[in-house]
Amino acid sequence: MGSAGVPVVVGLDNGGTSNNATVLTVDGRFLVDGLLEIPSEVGAGPEAAIEALARAFEGVLTHTRVPRELVRAVGLDTPGPASATGVISSRGSTNFAQPAWRGYDVRGALEQRLGLPVVYANDGNAAALYAHHVHFGADAMARSSVSAIVGTGLGGGVVCGGRVVGGAAGMAGEFGHVHIPLDGLLEPGQPVPVCACGFAGDAESVASLTAIRRNLLPYWLSRYPDHPLAVEEPARAAKLLRDHGERGDVLARQVFGQQARALGRLFTIAANFTDPHAYFVGGGVVEAAPEFRDWFLATVVEHTVLRDEQRAVATFALVPDRDMAGARGVAIAALEAVQGGAPA
Repeated sequence: MGSAGVPVVVGLDNGGTSNNATVLTVDGRFLVDGLLEIPSEVGAGPEAAIEALARAFEGVLTHTRVPRELVRAVGLDTPGPASATGVISSRGSTNFAQPAWRGYDVRGALEQRLGLPVVYANDGNAAALYAHHVHFGADAMARSSVSAIVGTGLGGGVVCGGRVVGGAAGMAGEFGHVHIPLDGLLEPGQPVPVCACGFAGDAESVASLTAIRRNLLPYWLSRYPDHPLAVEEPARAAKLLRDHGERGDVLARQVFGQQARALGRLFTIAANFTDPHAYFVGGGVVEAAPEFRDWFLATVVEHTVLRDEQRAVATFALVPDRDMAGARGVAIAALEAVQGGAPA
């Protein structure tokens, strides 16, 4: 495969179960077409996880037949929360639960292990950056966007002028913890949803898999006690809900309708802060059958309140290639750091 002596950057996407890797040449070509995964070992602690990342790095170079001396930098993303420099939150996170992870400098540790510059972004920011560059192409550095990535939590990012807005502490674009208006979103008597972070009524408390399990599904199952999901264990029921939604199940559409309306309210807030050119939705909720995916995105658009001038220039789209978006996005971030610009 290789690239005849052309310098490259490597993108490493770290997840709760797997690491994915890619290679991007300095002239803007990805050398890995699909997933290239190995176990992430994060459950075994920091040292094992860093070694797993190093194996992913060596593995992708072997796969693409790129000599190590051609690598100019490495991009690393992990699930948040973490600082702009890749220090895991002092409170830990869902994927980094052991005490040894709290306050751990994952970027610095990988940089020391590989002996190469490492550029860090959280996984939501990386996916947002990839979506932005794919959508806008050559115009990416002159455009702005916001992304909401619905997963176990609600991630995302703000991209302005082709670059992720990191913020002073590296936690800009944490859309999941933005409070949204609940009037008209919740049913009469529906409890105010509470997020795992402790906030009540933030976007993640409605638009996430965790929200389905903890907040939305218990309420809607009380309205539909004979539903087949009522006999399932809560975590399994939450994961099965999308299949029901794809089949037009009334309860499932009620739940996902609330999630889509919540994202619309979130984008309405974003519109008044950043006025972006594009709004992207990603995650498992839109990796579904076309009818369900289109219905969900249309509901988000319907409930995003924009001024006429904004509506005339804004676009709504899906985050592409979700499984590869993290590794590719953080590779783009590494290339920007190396070049001081965007990939060609």
